[in-house]
Amino acid sequence: MVPTNLRVFLDMLRRENELIEISAPVDPNLELAEIHRRVIDEQGPALLFTNVKGSSFPVVTNLFGTTRRVDLAFGPKPEQFMKAVINATNTLLPPTPKALWGEKALIFDLLKVGTKKIQPNQAPILGGLKKDNPLAGLPVLTSWQEDGGPFVTLPLVYTEHPDGGHHNLGMYRMQVYDDLTTGMHWQIHKGGGFHYHEAEKRNQALPVTVFLGGPPALIASAIAPVPEHLPELMLASLILGQKLPMVENPHGGHRLVAEAEFAICGSVPPHLRRPEGPFGDHFGYYSLQHDFPVFNVNHVWHRKDAIYPATIVGKPRQEDYFLGEFLQRLLEPAFPMAMPGVKDLWTYAETGFHPLAAAVVRESYSREALGTAFRILGEGQLSLTKFLIVTDQPTALANFSQLLEKVLERFDPAKDLFIFNKTSHDTLDYTGGQLNHGSKAVLLGTGNPVRELPRAYTEGELPEIQDIAVYCGGCLLVSGASYAAEPELPQRLLANAASRLTQWPLVILVDDASDIAYDQTKFLWTVFTRFNPASDMYAQSSVNRHHIAYEVPIVIDARMKPGYPDELFPREDIVQLVDRRWKEYFA
Repeated sequence: MVPTNLRVFLDMLRRENELIEISAPVDPNLELAEIHRRVIDEQGPALLFTNVKGSSFPVVTNLFGTTRRVDLAFGPKPEQFMKAVINATNTLLPPTPKALWGEKALIFDLLKVGTKKIQPNQAPILGGLKKDNPLAGLPVLTSWQEDGGPFVTLPLVYTEHPDGGHHNLGMYRMQVYDDLTTGMHWQIHKGGGFHYHEAEKRNQALPVTVFLGGPPALIASAIAPVPEHLPELMLASLILGQKLPMVENPHGGHRLVAEAEFAICGSVPPHLRRPEGPFGDHFGYYSLQHDFPVFNVNHVWHRKDAIYPATIVGKPRQEDYFLGEFLQRLLEPAFPMAMPGVKDLWTYAETGFHPLAAAVVRESYSREALGTAFRILGEGQLSLTKFLIVTDQPTALANFSQLLEKVLERFDPAKDLFIFNKTSHDTLDYTGGQLNHGSKAVLLGTGNPVRELPRAYTEGELPEIQDIAVYCGGCLLVSGASYAAEPELPQRLLANAASRLTQWPLVILVDDASDIAYDQTKFLWTVFTRFNPASDMYAQSSVNRHHIAYEVPIVIDARMKPGYPDELFPREDIVQLVDRRWKEYFA
């Protein structure tokens, strides 16, 4: 059974020994986050903190920190249902009586998708109301010492288009400024930001309702990379397997999710910005301070026994990794229907998702794969992809070394690498040197192999290189001086040693080759969060009729560079505090 609210899910986790209650007093400022990080690193249980300093509300974290808990939250039905829907597009066209009868079970399930209105006395969300200083007493967490303040980290931000009709449910972090206001981190290409843009053009405030908790399906639908006009509440209902209960807000405004723990109600005024950040984000670095819209809170509804759900983000793997894995499995059957020619698609949580994506595509005629790559880069949030790898060879995309080998075996540098400068970048990716600006690259590897990949480096010493390691066949990792000391090192490597590297299609310059060579998570996180294609990819090249033809090796400079945000590390005194108290937490 898919849990219909947070406490049903917690009861399920208790029965499965997947939840631990911590009754010792814990500070929401840094201490709680450090406990969480250690537990998730060990693939440990969900954590319910019942004695959080400064608040009467318990805090629950690490709800989705393992594949098993994600499976408990959603069960197998959503994936089965999605596959059935896609298969039915073939059997129901045309919709003959026989075909409709054959799909009667699916049609019955589809009739369950939607929302249903319930009476106020049946809605737990209306159990309590805070109007004076409505945010006071919420146990909002500060996760990292350089954070600009406490942040709401699992907000389900609900908005509607000013013209009515389309709604959006997204997860946009919220820095709490005081008891009445927060920031609203609407990034580019996010539905809530589109709604705000339309309201701002009309010089109108945008009504906003932020839900915390409720059915786990609500959290999944808020972060799912669905097309802009697909209603997230409908996706939540689909995952839930029943209509989503909603109730009218007695104070007016949006309907409320009846089973939510909190509903924070207010509006975002037009043309008002306030500094937000820094914030230690899921890229594993601090996103820096920038101006963002401001959320003015009018009132907060909450259950009588409300539990505050939160997550901690940082270097992978965190909870977003496991949720992202589930959502990609759920949506995988829809990719070929939404983007003809795409057989499989994967974005890599190890990189923060947007920096790297890969696809298996159809290549029924020459260069069809390139056209499909353009289609992928024009699709919703996928348009923020920084590096896209495409092949026509069946492969398990989640296994990156296997994918990369299949591509590098077939990669022709004269026609299969495309670098596009002056494009949009994810707001959290600072490698482009300017907020929301950067570049993209597309790497193709289709058809028959054109080379046999080397798997050991035997060409002798490389000038200025102290460490050499092989990540996979055809991909060589090298380390030398830091970028700050030798920014021109990749150019010199090409000039002085390219002849020794022609058997290696891809050479990646990193700060510590041996440390990342044998771990996919470390490799992907280090490489793809530390380079901008247009400024950090090097190769011998020539131009013919506006096409740039490259030669191997392709060198990527993925060293840390001046101007990049700081990597996330916990504060030493907090580490020592948690060390001292560790047995007390779990007594």
